[in-house]
Amino acid sequence: MRYSIITINYNNRDGLRKTIESVVNQSCRDIEYIVIDGGSTDGSVEVIEEYAGKIDYWVSERDKGIYNAMNKGLAQAHGEYLNFMNSGDCFHDNDVLINLPQDADEDIIFGKALRSDGNIWSPAGRMTLYSLCIYGFNHQSAFYKKSIFDTDRYDENLRLLSDWKLTVKCIVADNRTYRVVDNMIAVYDVTGISSLDAGARYREQDIIMKEMFPERIAEDYMFFRRLRSPLLEDIAYLSTRDRLHRIIIKITRLAIRISKKISNQ
Repeated sequence: MRYSIITINYNNRDGLRKTIESVVNQSCRDIEYIVIDGGSTDGSVEVIEEYAGKIDYWVSERDKGIYNAMNKGLAQAHGEYLNFMNSGDCFHDNDVLINLPQDADEDIIFGKALRSDGNIWSPAGRMTLYSLCIYGFNHQSAFYKKSIFDTDRYDENLRLLSDWKLTVKCIVADNRTYRVVDNMIAVYDVTGISSLDAGARYREQDIIMKEMFPERIAEDYMFFRRLRSPLLEDIAYLSTRDRLHRIIIKITRLAIRISKKISNQ
């Protein structure tokens, strides 16, 4: 089996229906579909039962949070590649899976996403610690080899960025292979919990960085985190697409030092 698609849900009936329909209507049939519901009371279970004939496994029971539910989904998956398309998000069109490169054998495949506000998110051409820290990635548009989860699971102690932590570990610490594709994979809801609470997201990212890396490794990340601005984010995004990121960092630091000297005069 090529793909396992996992959806987690809690009291998001309308979003769940949209997500389920985008999965069961895929033209690719080499998939299994898993739905993990956290004991919803808003009619979500009735929606799942409506599509039960097209869902390979589902359960509705209380869980310990988003990442606990995702780990439950992992335990039921059998596909070569796993994708988390959680309730409220959906595949961009019905041919997403069949249009993915069939020769792909990398550990992670990163694709593009359409935000619910109409903007397009594109992955960095080079997935590095720098690009993952500053620019991130779109979890709904990523496919992970199941073999990754033979040794790794989502950290259930985190509330917002366990998926980011796992991806940083895979790409940076474990040096796993990846492929960036130009395919539009997902439409994702920018009103979700990890999008709304930017301050909490940054604080959790700081915790992860301090846990995973020595301070000297995280130095550039901490530098840009303290100076985060739309301009710096644009610079960071551009720098991930060529080999000039070290030069850009040095130029930016120099410009900031000069600016501080001028302001102190």
